[in-house]
Amino acid sequence: MMEAELHKGSCRCGAVRFEASAEPHHVSYCHCADCRKATGAPVSAFVGFHENEVEFSGKGPKTFQNGPVTRGFCGICGSPLYYVDARLPGEIYFMLGAMEQPAYFKPTLHAYVHEQLPFVHMPDGLPRHLKSSVPRPDNGTVK
Repeated sequence: MMEAELHKGSCRCGAVRFEASAEPHHVSYCHCADCRKATGAPVSAFVGFHENEVEFSGKGPKTFQNGPVTRGFCGICGSPLYYVDARLPGEIYFMLGAMEQPAYFKPTLHAYVHEQLPFVHMPDGLPRHLKSSVPRPDNGTVK
């Protein structure tokens, strides 16, 4: 029996580390304004796992809550690491750039393209969702 591949990641300084023991269930780009503010980037990319497949080590991440969304980041270097959404119980979405092997995780779609900045051009042929690509019970606009 083969052991599952571990997908590892960390913040920039290495104080907060994590690993997932399974393949992601979701890999996507997000163009929403909330993700832009949280990351400082014109577009974000996320890798989604089930929370029970993830373990943290090192220092615990700090968090910031905005409505149903909690974002995790390193309290030392400030690197954005993940978000969880109370409307999506048991799921955690890591910043693709926080993964040790980011090239392994190829996004499969774009979300919130109605908020995409006009100068961002990504002609990759991937499906483009006007809003969320992940159904949320209340169809809220908070990401």
